[in-house]
Amino acid sequence: MLAFKGVSKSFRTFAGLNVVLRDITLEVPRGCLYGLIGPGAAGKSVALKLLAGLLKPDRGEVIVDGDDLVKLPDIQLQEKRSKIGMLFQNNALFDHMTVAENIAFPLRRLTSLPENEIAARVSERLACVSLAGFEDRMPSGLSGGQKKRVGVARATVSHASIVLYDEPAAGLDPVTSQKIFDLLRSEQRASNATVVMVSSDLDRLLTVTDRVGMLYRGELIFDGTTEEAKSAREPRVNQFVHGLTEGPL
Repeated sequence: MLAFKGVSKSFRTFAGLNVVLRDITLEVPRGCLYGLIGPGAAGKSVALKLLAGLLKPDRGEVIVDGDDLVKLPDIQLQEKRSKIGMLFQNNALFDHMTVAENIAFPLRRLTSLPENEIAARVSERLACVSLAGFEDRMPSGLSGGQKKRVGVARATVSHASIVLYDEPAAGLDPVTSQKIFDLLRSEQRASNATVVMVSSDLDRLLTVTDRVGMLYRGELIFDGTTEEAKSAREPRVNQFVHGLTEGPL
């Protein structure tokens, strides 16, 4: 289970204090695929980084499997983070590493698995994302969709029970985007992982989510099932979900 309890986060800028999240409270049930939506600069990526333990809130609790990340000592926080997979918005592949080395990176950094087990996991992940035999390729030789799939393989190679995806289909054509979302849904169902996904591609995102939360100017203005989001009467949610050009946004 993932949860925010009264979470607020701000950043100091040259222009003053930038309040990104304001008193956010939400819960993501275990085994749920949760979509986090909202306009640009609404705080979605910051929320993912808080859940991953990469940032700390100014106030509130960030609960991951019963533990408040804010209160965990560094060693325990590192252990908790090792159980969380994350796909960053720009894939974050290392250009100087092969595909296999990129996927194996979290295993080598966070576990003591023997090399034969690491190699087996890498091959298994590549097969699952339809990239079998790509172990020795370099990122520079991959298409945008292939890079995304390598990122998915790396995010799931540790068999994490929690996986966070930040814009997993950004920059891809509609057909490739749908394939990526279908892949993520299939992976989630196979592992029963708890997944939080940020995406601006609502047409495809809403085909795979169980629940949806919408951030607007740092506030959580909606939290409910995907069907409830599609039929929401809240004007800002209705406008955003259905892509309407006229409204309060």
